[in-house]
Formats: sequence, structure tokens, C-alpha cells
Amino acid sequence: MNKFRISFNSPVVLTFAIICFVSLVMNVFTAGASNIAFFSIYKTSWSDIMMYPRLILHVFGHADWSHFFGNIMLILILGPLLEEKYGSADIIAVIVTTALATGLFNVLIFPNVRLLGASGVVFAFILLSSVTRLTDGTIPLTFILVAVIYIGGEIVNGVMLNDNVSNITHIIGGMVGAVMGFKFGSQKIKRK
Repeated sequence: MNKFRISFNSPVVLTFAIICFVSLVMNVFTAGASNIAFFSIYKTSWSDIMMYPRLILHVFGHADWSHFFGNIMLILILGPLLEEKYGSADIIAVIVTTALATGLFNVLIFPNVRLLGASGVVFAFILLSSVTRLTDGTIPLTFILVAVIYIGGEIVNGVMLNDNVSNITHIIGGMVGAVMGFKFGSQKIKRK
């Protein structure tokens, strides 16, 4: 009889999820202090040394368990497939680029708002997954549909709801995923 074993099949995605979990536990035990100190981005002085790591670390922070589970479930569904297709280095690039883009946008446009969470990464993964079958000279219909449904929905939600920050974060994350998906796809086509 064959023995089953557990494999660490997607190191970047699993490590991302573990860091998010640990940061949430820290946040619970510090009554929110760790999120303010490390795992959220907000405008402080550019001379504040912690502002720079928070530009990336904010994607690991979550406000509560519901926020965490909503993001991590989608990351654990999409991430391993994307990491297998594009490789760990490209997935790290997507996560870091999304974190920097959403963090900088928040600091510059919404300086009085504290941003945290992995929803920008989720939307980057959603749009990235829709361009996995990119071939020379074609745009997948699935990409067009996903872009219209998700980004269009976020635009509508941004107009209808007062929570513009998270909607804009989703749109920026989606744009990062789309751009990087086309970049990865065009590099793959050139190699053939």
C-alpha cells in the first residue's frame, strides 16, 4: 500500500499564508498594536524608517478572522496553480509589486486612511490566472470577461459605497496581475 505524504507544494503561497496567519495572531495578542506598527500602511513622515517596510508588509495584515479567511481562501486556491505555471520568483514579483503599488497609492492619495490586507494580491492573482493561456497575438476571452466582471464590479462598488480605498486597491491589484500576466506570457512566447 502506498503511503501518502504532505508536500509543501507551493512554497511562496504557503509562506505568504503562514505569515498572514502569524501577523493576525500577533494582532489579536497585541490588541491591534502589531497591525499599526508593522502590518498596515498609512502616511507618516518620509523620514520614518518603518514607513518603507510597511509599504510591503501591509499585505500580510488583516483586521479580523473574517477578513483573513476571505483573502487567504482565494490565495490558496489560485496561488499554487499560478506558482506552478510561472514559478516562485514571478509570484514573489507579483506580490511585491502589488504591495508597493497599493501601498504607495494609499499613502499618496488617501494619506489619512490606514490600509491593510491581501485583497490587492487576490485581485492580482485573479487577473493573472485569466491570462495563463496567452498566445502570440491573442487576448483570451476569459481575461476580458474577468476584467469586466471584477474590475467593473469594483468601479460600481466604488461609486455606490463609501469604501473607495479597498475598491481602488482591488483595481490596482487587478491591473498589476493583468500587466504582469501579459509580461510573463510575452516572455514565454519569445522563448519558443
